[in-house]
Amino acid sequence: MFNFTFHNPVKIVFGKDTIKELPNLIDPDEKILLLYGQGSIKRYGVYDQVLKALKGYKIVEFPGVEANPEYETCMKAVEVVHKEKINFLLSVGGGSVLDATKFVAAAAVYDGKDPWDFVAGNPKAKIKGALPLGDVLTLPATGSEMNTNSVISRASIGEKRAFSSSYIYPRFSILDPMTTMTLPERQMINGIVDTFVHVMEQYLTYDVYAPLQDRFAEGILLTLVQEAPKVIKDPKNYNVRANLMWASTLALNGLIGKGVPGDWATHMIGHELTALHGLDHAQTLAIVLPAVLKHQKEQKVTKLMKYARNVWGVTDKAEPETINAAINRTVTFFNSIGMPTQLSDYKLTPKDCQPCVEKLKKRGSKLGEHENITYKEVAEILELAA
Repeated sequence: MFNFTFHNPVKIVFGKDTIKELPNLIDPDEKILLLYGQGSIKRYGVYDQVLKALKGYKIVEFPGVEANPEYETCMKAVEVVHKEKINFLLSVGGGSVLDATKFVAAAAVYDGKDPWDFVAGNPKAKIKGALPLGDVLTLPATGSEMNTNSVISRASIGEKRAFSSSYIYPRFSILDPMTTMTLPERQMINGIVDTFVHVMEQYLTYDVYAPLQDRFAEGILLTLVQEAPKVIKDPKNYNVRANLMWASTLALNGLIGKGVPGDWATHMIGHELTALHGLDHAQTLAIVLPAVLKHQKEQKVTKLMKYARNVWGVTDKAEPETINAAINRTVTFFNSIGMPTQLSDYKLTPKDCQPCVEKLKKRGSKLGEHENITYKEVAEILELAA
């Protein structure tokens, strides 16, 4: 197991009717910028619950955050922060709204020329602080409610990039599974796939003898496999919703990734597909993950065997067949909950994705836990995803 430091300061407030806890979490003297998406929180009552809980607080609203939050939209929110002298940010919605809120929190106090620099990974662009923020989560998927990560898109240059900073940990996250009851099935499925791949990126790498982390990861994967069909069959089942919501948080709050290598090639390639073709984030992950596993069989053989045995119960086959069975069962699981797993399902070909390869080539990207996936291997992976 590798050396690591683990610190997570996020207060999680989990369960039914927890939105009413907001006054216990935000000082009444704070001036709040309330960020949300396209209006679903108003249609389904979450907005009213938030305003009722924060009655008497000074609140400025910023609606319209996109499903893949745009840099230009976020910068408009930064302008509002400065104009209105905002000193607390509250995200109400899914992980995309929270990612935008995290960016706004950092950009609002950034002393550099262009906040995009820290998103794009310019080594000279340092985040030195951020406004405090909290969130009411309505869509479990990204794990952003308990980590330091954010993903921002910039349509004008066709980029979707991730950044991280300890300054953008939420002060608190309210997780009420009741808020997820009205999610469209597509969003629910996206969240399950996103969570699944978050775990795989940290678990299915190479073995460094960290059995506890492996069992944590396998437990989350098994929970997803068990609960996903239930939530599709019975979407109003509170206990199923609660388990999926908590699994999503635990998948990316840092715990299962400590002391072990991380992959993240699937996410990096997936971000490029989203930026180029506008596919949902989870849709790209479902396309890319099986292809990455096929391409990296030799490098991942030990963990693929463990994954086959402990998640899918495959114990009666020789090594090559066991590995193929594990990958095939992953595909079958995604398909069983209505998630396609090939480029052709979206009428795309590897040739259509060539600009993604060119961007990674231009950046000199080296992906994967061994940094052995260059633009050449990405092209091969996309062929396997056809």
